[in-house]
Amino acid sequence: MRTRSLGEGLLVSSLGLGGMPMSLAGRPSEEQSIAVIHAALDGGITLIDTADVYCVDDHDIGHNERLIAKALKAWRGDRSKVLVATKGGLRRPHGDWVTDARPERLRAACEASLRALGVDRIALYQLHAPDPAVAFEDSVGELARLRAEGKIAHVGLSNVSAAEIDTARALVPIASVQNRCNVIDRRAFEQGVIARCEALGIGFLAYSPVGGSRGRAGLAANAALGEIAARHGATPEEIAIAWLLARSPAIVPIPGASKPASIASILRAAEVQLSAAELAQLG
Repeated sequence: MRTRSLGEGLLVSSLGLGGMPMSLAGRPSEEQSIAVIHAALDGGITLIDTADVYCVDDHDIGHNERLIAKALKAWRGDRSKVLVATKGGLRRPHGDWVTDARPERLRAACEASLRALGVDRIALYQLHAPDPAVAFEDSVGELARLRAEGKIAHVGLSNVSAAEIDTARALVPIASVQNRCNVIDRRAFEQGVIARCEALGIGFLAYSPVGGSRGRAGLAANAALGEIAARHGATPEEIAIAWLLARSPAIVPIPGASKPASIASILRAAEVQLSAAELAQLG
């Protein structure tokens, strides 16, 4: 698989794997999830994105991180080439998603993620979301301190604006930004987030690149996607991922998966080459 650069010299596969579907309610068996992760790694994917809150509730914190650590330990490939990115700054009380990016909470979350992943330093640690109740500089400042202490190698941001990227960069180098982005939800383009990442040499990790489980219906209803997919012998989801790859060299889509068959589709998407006319047709 081709590679793309994040900030600070990080080189990863042009597509990553999002771990969330393997750990929420209704998740697949551990055996199936490990098969999914191994299929991704065997296919050349070197970036796995997770979070401490990819779990059922607060009693299950770290489930996805532990799952990925177990899968990596059992994989026979070169683990040194795999970058695992995780996040802190949310909680899951009673299964809800609650922002909590207080400095002391981020520190505790980071240390818990170190244990869950079984590592001495997290390769890429991302602020999951700005917390309206906490000064953004305080949250990012704690990640800067964790980096200075050697607990984090690189800092990333998630669900942020272009202005917040600049605020964070004044405190610590930023390697990546992870926001929702797909052919239907283009706010990251429209609000200048991707352009700012391009200008600064920061990688943009596009989550929900096919819109999530609910977004797939929108893709299926998109006539242009359907026409182009038929032309390439592909699915609309594969074209949606190929569109992101074609739109900017800064973008690394991170589709989630819970079945090995989904990995095969993701890998096919990385090989689709859209023409200029097809890109214009999609807008």
